[in-house]
Amino acid sequence: MKRNFLAAILCFASLPLFAQVQVKDPWVRATVPQQTATGAFMQLSSPTDVRLVSVSSPVAGVAELHRMTMENNVMKMRPVSAIELPAGKGVELKPGGYHVMMMNLKGQMKEGDMVPLTLVVEGKDGKRQTLEVKAPVRPLNASMGQMHGKQ
Repeated sequence: MKRNFLAAILCFASLPLFAQVQVKDPWVRATVPQQTATGAFMQLSSPTDVRLVSVSSPVAGVAELHRMTMENNVMKMRPVSAIELPAGKGVELKPGGYHVMMMNLKGQMKEGDMVPLTLVVEGKDGKRQTLEVKAPVRPLNASMGQMHGKQ
């Protein structure tokens, strides 16, 4: 009995500390026919310092982490190598800021569809964890304020 208890404790102790990364309210913006790119958005939090280092989806030929900024009154969007997730602080991937950019779409993203996303986070020790997320497609005019079907 003691041996089984000790084995269970050792198993939990060996789990990476960043295993508790939470993804809340993921969503993907709908597209019109022939549109080849869209964004995915969500809220991320972690009890330890980790970084979101990559993303992929079977619905897109390319998925990248991006950041949108305003420079001299011009909106610019650029890929980033990672998005820091500081311990205990939520990070919002949203329109006009950090987001997932999906390009070379394999089909139209229609409202109500579910889009699978694979997120990869990396701890300070270099160990990686994969998170599987299903994000609903929301209307073209959706914003973070339109969660859960609120229009």
